[in-house]
Parts: sequence; C-alpha cells; structure tokens
Amino acid sequence: MATVRFFAAAAEAAGTESEHVEADDLGSLLAALRERHGAELTRVLDLSTVLHDGQYVADPALPLRHDAVLDVLPPFAGG
Repeated sequence: MATVRFFAAAAEAAGTESEHVEADDLGSLLAALRERHGAELTRVLDLSTVLHDGQYVADPALPLRHDAVLDVLPPFAGG
C-alpha cells in the first residue's frame, strides 16, 4: 500500500496527517482519496502539488509501487 502524507490544509481536510491507500497508479490513488474524504479534500487536491518519493508528479497513469510515499502539498503563503 502506498503511504500518503498530508500537509497543512490537506491534513486538515483529510482529518489525518497520513494514511495508506491501495492503488496501482496515481489516478486511482487520487480518486480513492476523493471518495474517502469528500468535497473539502477534493478542493484541496485540485490546488495541491503531489510529490512521489520526493519528485513532482501529475500523470494519472504513473504506476505506484506498493511501498511508494506520496506527499500532498497545498499552496503555502507567507514569507
């Protein structure tokens, strides 16, 4: 199972800082997250950057290893 780590507004919307998701590719992982957590996380995901093992990813067909680590980083403000 892939590990998804949520940061800032994503963690608040998901109600957790991390969870495990069974998914073969990025698209199915994001769909599972949207289904599990509903409209608020969907809104945050639409604005967020996703990192896969530290690298930016956006291709829904990207295959995921069972031990993949993904970070959901919403836009940050401040300075």
